[in-house]
Amino acid sequence: MQFIQPKVFHVAHTTLIPGGVQDYLDALDIPDWVTDAPSDVEQLIEVMGRGCYRSFEPGMNKNVTKIREGNEPYVANILKTRHGSVVEHGADSYIFLDVSRVFTHELVRNRIGNSFSQESLRYVRLDALKAWFPKVFADHPQADYLREFFRKNFETMESWQLELARILDIEHIPDFKTKKKLTSAMRRLAPIGLATMIGFSGNHRSIRWAIEQRTDDVAEEEIRLVFGQVAEEQRRCYPNLYQDMRMEVVDGLPKYTFENSKI
Repeated sequence: MQFIQPKVFHVAHTTLIPGGVQDYLDALDIPDWVTDAPSDVEQLIEVMGRGCYRSFEPGMNKNVTKIREGNEPYVANILKTRHGSVVEHGADSYIFLDVSRVFTHELVRNRIGNSFSQESLRYVRLDALKAWFPKVFADHPQADYLREFFRKNFETMESWQLELARILDIEHIPDFKTKKKLTSAMRRLAPIGLATMIGFSGNHRSIRWAIEQRTDDVAEEEIRLVFGQVAEEQRRCYPNLYQDMRMEVVDGLPKYTFENSKI
């Protein structure tokens, strides 16, 4: 078996269709309106929010005599007033590689606003097992013993997969449907800590909530490790949208909270 680290890949994000946005501004008779938004996502959120109140400029809405200029203060007010629906319009996608089934079982509980695509162990046959060595074990006084204990037991379960493949002669079964059934049965002798893959997509309202939930100091440590990386990537890409995010280190791992929680 092989010890590995969970890996985070930011693979997609919402982008604007400039012509469509400009056509909308033209229809509102404000063709010269511009924003200093640092990303397409933050511009989209601003456009959607201003559209709700006709607050692109003074005079468009007779109830509004003063507007906030600039994307940063505008988005800050969106967050402060918890106008979460406009935050849902932007979305990001991640691929988490070499994460455990412990991780994936917890992640898929964040269902609302998110989508998941997971490596199927009905189709993918296991042979060489990989796993992350938990930090709580690595920090333990008996860390060396625990690492060896962990390794030996994983190698035992790895040998079970190889032995099952030999007994079933799965390599020489021509029918893929039968192979799939056998592969599905074989995974019952695999550890929940084995490394796998899951794709994760969410809108920014749901991602903010997942970051807060999954980096909390009572959350499982592997998911804290991964979503700490997600949090920093989101802040790097969308500084205005994540301007109210705060970080502290608890038990050697980052904990992220939002000044405007669960918008």
